[in-house]
Amino acid sequence: MRKNFGQKGVFTAPQPVLLVGTYDENGVANVMNVAWGGQCSEHHVALNLGHERQTLENMKVKKEFTVMFATEETMVAADYLGIVSGLKVHDKVAKSGLTPVKAEMVDAPAFEQLPVTLECRVTSIREERTGEVRVVGEVVNLSAEESVLNEKGKVDLGKAHLICFDEATLKYRRIGEVVGNAFVEGNKIRKA
Repeated sequence: MRKNFGQKGVFTAPQPVLLVGTYDENGVANVMNVAWGGQCSEHHVALNLGHERQTLENMKVKKEFTVMFATEETMVAADYLGIVSGLKVHDKVAKSGLTPVKAEMVDAPAFEQLPVTLECRVTSIREERTGEVRVVGEVVNLSAEESVLNEKGKVDLGKAHLICFDEATLKYRRIGEVVGNAFVEGNKIRKA
């Protein structure tokens, strides 16, 4: 038997734990945990941000940003970056323990401890009726530490120890176990 919740407790899963890095006009690194975001086309990501965010102000100035994925090893720092505002705590990157390094192709920080980074250029910033601001960025580069690559040189999410946010229970969960092959499993039905 099903239980109806209405709009209370709405979620999609898995929800990535995205860390978005920017520089301000003085080149000071900032990073925030973004709850509402993800890939929206082959080469684009979309993020929904609140109005009063240092990250949003930096994006308006620099027009570039990075998106990184929190790992089991960086979970504490990622959670901290989601509960502390860069508008109120100016040394939040240092306090997080993450080490900023300049991204290769955009004017935004990557972080040594985060093994997978998307480097993005802002394509649009639009105010939504919901009161949030939707930022869409074109991904111009994906970089990954060699330690998270498989034998074919592709990113292996299992090796990256990525985490997702379980909004239903307010927990972080590790991503990784392989349970099937995309574009293969459905052939069991198609060929039947």
